[in-house]
Amino acid sequence: MSNRNIYKMPFSKVYPLYIQKAERKGRTKAEVDEIIRWLTGYCQEGLEKQLEKEVDFETFFGEAPRMNPARSLIKGVICGVRVEEIEEPLMREIRYLDKLIDELAKGKAMEKILRK
Repeated sequence: MSNRNIYKMPFSKVYPLYIQKAERKGRTKAEVDEIIRWLTGYCQEGLEKQLEKEVDFETFFGEAPRMNPARSLIKGVICGVRVEEIEEPLMREIRYLDKLIDELAKGKAMEKILRK
């Protein structure tokens, strides 16, 4: 799948997969939502509206109220690529989210996931 296809994929189609991944490891939807809100600046109502509108990844991140400046502290490998080395800005944002969800599923404490 090309990057363009990923960007146009509805965020609402991937969101349940994030929740499933977390719940399989004993984590919660509330924690997934907290991570998404921390990363993007959406409030819970804003997040839910984006899901209802079935916006694509490009729109979801493009309309994010305030991308968290601490996201630059997210390091590591996702899908075989170091997130901090991804040059395409939108792909880097998507992979930041993937990395945070991975950390949640691996049992990392929320304080560490949210870079506190």
